[in-house]
Amino acid sequence: MTASPRVRRRRARWLAALSLGAFVLGAILATKGEGSDAAQLSRRFAGEYARHEYAAMYAQLDPATRRGLSRARFAALLRGDLAQATATGAQLAGRTRSLGGGRYVVPVRVHTRLFGTLELPYQLQTTSTEGNPAVAYSDTLAFPGLRRGERLSSRTNLPRRASLLAADGSVLAESPSGSVVSEEPTTRSSPLGNAATAVLGQVGPVPPARRAELEAQGVPAEGPIGLGGIELALDARLRGTPGGELLAGSRLLAYASPHPAPALHTSISPALQEAAVSALGGQYGGVLAMRPNGQILAVAGIGLEGLQPPGSTFKMVTVSAALAAHVASPHTVFPYATYATLDGVKLSNANGEECGGTLELAFAVSCNSVFTPLGVKVGAPRLVASAEGFGFNHPTGIAGAPASTLPAAREIQGELDVGSTAIGQGQVLATPLQMATVAATIADGGSRPQPSFLAGAAAPARHDALSHAVAVTVRRLMELVVREGTGTAAAIPGVTVAGKTGTAELKSSCQAEQPGASESTHAGEEGCVGPKSSAENTDAWFAAFAPAVDPRIVVCVMLVKDGAGGATAAPVARQVLEAGLRGGL
Repeated sequence: MTASPRVRRRRARWLAALSLGAFVLGAILATKGEGSDAAQLSRRFAGEYARHEYAAMYAQLDPATRRGLSRARFAALLRGDLAQATATGAQLAGRTRSLGGGRYVVPVRVHTRLFGTLELPYQLQTTSTEGNPAVAYSDTLAFPGLRRGERLSSRTNLPRRASLLAADGSVLAESPSGSVVSEEPTTRSSPLGNAATAVLGQVGPVPPARRAELEAQGVPAEGPIGLGGIELALDARLRGTPGGELLAGSRLLAYASPHPAPALHTSISPALQEAAVSALGGQYGGVLAMRPNGQILAVAGIGLEGLQPPGSTFKMVTVSAALAAHVASPHTVFPYATYATLDGVKLSNANGEECGGTLELAFAVSCNSVFTPLGVKVGAPRLVASAEGFGFNHPTGIAGAPASTLPAAREIQGELDVGSTAIGQGQVLATPLQMATVAATIADGGSRPQPSFLAGAAAPARHDALSHAVAVTVRRLMELVVREGTGTAAAIPGVTVAGKTGTAELKSSCQAEQPGASESTHAGEEGCVGPKSSAENTDAWFAAFAPAVDPRIVVCVMLVKDGAGGATAAPVARQVLEAGLRGGL
């Protein structure tokens, strides 16, 4: 039956009153959730959590909490849980809700590397201190989604490590199929066997110094991660994406599956790698071969990490600086002498030999009595700038391969310091990787390449170290070294080889010329005459490329405590050059 108009009006008034009451009640509840001082504090506190403003959060904890928990410890607790979750950022994601009894929930969106984006409730317990709201510490503050009595934990694992492929596509290194990642051997299997050890490096547990960094990426402490060689240099690309579980107590908050990385194609030549290891033999030292564009072809011994004084191989840097500054030309003539005197100290030629004449001849026979005063004429600022253009004092771009160094120009004081630096002594330290890079820069017309283990990658940014004209001139000087100078043991019939020898003294045998002058601590390359100038006191170096005019391979050899570079290092380099050219590089 249809209601009368009076009944309908009464019902409408009743419904309106009910709606108004519901609105007022909702407004009261909203005010209690969003507008109260405690609610506003909770939201502000959660916002500071999302922005990692731990000091501001700590200041809003109640006095009882702050008496029992230091600010550093509080921040460490929060950072630790964020690292466990592999969190990269966070933000507020909704309205604040009251749970009653001073408890509030603020939705927070947490972005993680492993588990994607998580929307979780951040629970806070507020209290009142002298009429002002404060936050009481509870387990829930450590991470969104936690309930009282819960702790955040994670179990992560890595997928099977990606295989490494050689330049020809063959397998260079791989993990056993179906292996448990935590039980992978420290050296992965390779068809090259022990010949691959120096270039591959090892895998193993995460070193303590990198634990926090890698934990934040989801890498478990047991690894395995790369610890040297290619395994370290390309570690992030070989590990793949970790997987695992994020737990609040025994509750599962999030899960991610591990995803293996695809096989990685390297620039390593298996034949050349075996040739480099064979040529080095049992000698302590390093061999590094690369293309002029920086792609590394082979590494033996300590070719990546062995820092030693480079001796006269550094004269490639010095002569480049001299030519660029027009301090000398290849035809500039210097007096013949058996030594040069700088700051009252004799810097002798190898075995006390007399040398001089044109710059090109002095470079070919590695004449210290020419190059030490030439370095003084160039000056420390230009000498250091030249070295840095070739890559000294800069990161190598290869993880685990240390930078080669020399002091800043202001720290190279006096003629003796400058002259010693000019012949790769004093405080100059270099790796075979660095001196190969110097030779590659000259081979490539003055453009310094970025060393890399990757094949087929886009060419990285290159750095102009010297003009093309200077690079061509230095290349011709290096050809003369092999044709008729100190590097004839590297000559290959039918191929023009460009190279530079070095024989770096490890202890000084320089003698003071004037009475009362102290013995120099700056040993001279191929050095100062004296009883310490023995094979056991010298590192032998040789850096070269071939063919000289259209280079396809660059090689550097360094032999620790093994005599003169021309006698011992140059023959090793020749074997590697021949193997590379024979192999079609």
